[in-house]
Amino acid sequence: MHSWEGDPRQKATPDYGSVGPSSDLQPDRSLDPRAGSWRVLFAVATGILLAMPLATSTARGAWRGIWQFLAWHSKPTVSRTMTSARDLDRQDAQQQAELLLQRAVNRDDGATDQITARAERWQGKLQLSPQLNGLITAAFNANDLHLRAAAIEVDLAALGVAKTSASVEQLSQQAVSGSQSQRIWALWKLGLLGNRGIEPQRVNQILISHLHDADPEVRHWAVEGLAYLATDESIAPLLQEFHDDPSPMVRERAACGLASSGMFTPEQRRSVLPQLLNYADDASLDAQTHAWVYHALRDITGQSLPDDATGWKNWYGADRRN
Repeated sequence: MHSWEGDPRQKATPDYGSVGPSSDLQPDRSLDPRAGSWRVLFAVATGILLAMPLATSTARGAWRGIWQFLAWHSKPTVSRTMTSARDLDRQDAQQQAELLLQRAVNRDDGATDQITARAERWQGKLQLSPQLNGLITAAFNANDLHLRAAAIEVDLAALGVAKTSASVEQLSQQAVSGSQSQRIWALWKLGLLGNRGIEPQRVNQILISHLHDADPEVRHWAVEGLAYLATDESIAPLLQEFHDDPSPMVRERAACGLASSGMFTPEQRRSVLPQLLNYADDASLDAQTHAWVYHALRDITGQSLPDDATGWKNWYGADRRN
C-alpha cells in the first residue's frame, strides 16, 4: 500500500485536437494505469476511481501517448556524473530507482543499464511516490526505446509484479473476472510482462481475446497492452482495431500504438505502411480515422506530405525504389 496525497503534475493538455475536455472521444482518465495519481489511489483504496489531473503534453511528435508529462515537483538535484555501484548500494531501493531513472531520462545510458541490472532487487521495496510516478511517465513517453524499457522494469517492480509465468496466469484470470479497473490493470501489466519476455505468445493471445469486449475501456487497454508487448504478431490485431473498432478512442489508440507509442521498433512500424496506404483511400473509413491514418504515416516516416492518398503512394513507391 502507498499513502501519499496529491498529484505533482500539471493539468493535462490533450495531444490530439479530437480528444479533449469537450469531446465525445475523451478517454476516461480515471482508468489510466499510466497516470500516477490513479495508480496510487488504486493502491490506497482498491476499486475507488478518482479522475485526477494528469500532466502537460508537449507539441512535439504527437503520437507519444494520449498525454505526455514534462514536469514533476520536487525534482532532485543530481550530479551528471554517474554514481558508482558501491555508492548506489549505500542507498535504499527507492533512492536508487529515482536517481537512476532521473539520470536515464537525462540520457545517461549507464543509468539505463543499471536499472536493468537492479530492477529485480527492487521488487516490493518501491513506493509510487509523486517523484517516481513522474519519472516513470516521462520515460514511457521518451523517444528512446531503451529508456522506455527501463521504465517498464521500474513500473513492474513498483507495482510488485514478478516476471514469472505465475504472474501471467494470475493476471489472465483477473482480466476476465475482475472489476473493470482490475481488468484494465491486468491488461496493462500483461503487456509489460510480455515485452520483458514472459510468455509473449500467450500474452498476445490473452490481449487479443479482449479486443471484442463489450466495454470500450477494456478494448482500449487491450490495445495499449499490445502496443507495449510489441511482437510481430501484435501488429495485425492493432491494424484491424484501427480499421474496425466502433469506438473512436480505441481506433485512435491503435493508430498511436502502431505509429509512436509502445515498444515497436522503427522497422516494425514501417512494416505497417502498405496497410496504412490502403486505409488512406478506404471509403469505408470516416474523416477522423483518415486524419489519423495520415498522422500515423507522418510519424512513422518523418515526411510532411499533405493528406492525399495518391501523393503518399507515389512517395512510398519512389522510396522503395531508392
